[in-house]
Amino acid sequence: MSNCIILDTIVFYEDKNFQGRHYECTSDCPEMHSHFSRCNSIRVDSGCWVAYEKSNYSGYQYMLHKGEYPEYQRWAGFNDCIRSCRMVPPYNGSYRMKIFERSDFGGQNMELSDDCPNLHERFHTRDISSVNVMEGYWMLHEHPNYRGRQYFLRPGEYRRHSEWGSATPTIGSLRRVTEAN
Repeated sequence: MSNCIILDTIVFYEDKNFQGRHYECTSDCPEMHSHFSRCNSIRVDSGCWVAYEKSNYSGYQYMLHKGEYPEYQRWAGFNDCIRSCRMVPPYNGSYRMKIFERSDFGGQNMELSDDCPNLHERFHTRDISSVNVMEGYWMLHEHPNYRGRQYFLRPGEYRRHSEWGSATPTIGSLRRVTEAN
């Protein structure tokens, strides 16, 4: 019996419908500009990935699960620019995070262990200025019902909203990153 390691794979294509020059990733890639000039379609063969508009995991963020995205609007893209990507490691444990109204873990706070489609209804504010992710991987969304800009959070402390890539503390919803999303 041979030991076969299956790598998570994502393929970026310059043109729509998986055409043109392409680049395949099997691990995190902080700079992809030298491999293609634009990205109009993506195929996720396996795993869960976050694609970023800019190099070094910055700019707009897009959660991508296994499947085909024949044009950038299908992954909620704001444009055809993808410059870096990060693989989300498989995770089967518990999910826990604590959100705070103010920077440096101040003000009103709430601990969450499940998805929240409308943060304002549950937390009575839309401003989340700091977060402590204790367990699991999470996505924050700019608007309710998992719409708008996305922000990927790994376990750790985020003392201010700029640390997860947001220009403002406004968050409308959040969800756990699972294979089923």
